[in-house]
Amino acid sequence: MQKHIYYTKYALQFADMQIPELVTVFNHQVGNTGWTGMRAYHDHALIDEFHRRGIDTSAVSDGETISFVHPVRYDLPNNKLVVIN
Repeated sequence: MQKHIYYTKYALQFADMQIPELVTVFNHQVGNTGWTGMRAYHDHALIDEFHRRGIDTSAVSDGETISFVHPVRYDLPNNKLVVIN
């Protein structure tokens, strides 16, 4: 199945970023309660990029939904996102 053009746009953008930049992008979404189709493409492309790099996102995603309730940091030794409370 072909990805939507906006998903592809975000995926290409995220592929060029370093992990700290991706974490910053994630944290900018924290507290944002607005929801649009464009945000869905953005958020899924972001989580997919973490997965593409082998980063464990289980602290914020169950594979179906993504939680932007709390900011995260990157735990390098364990290669995972960790919620900051």
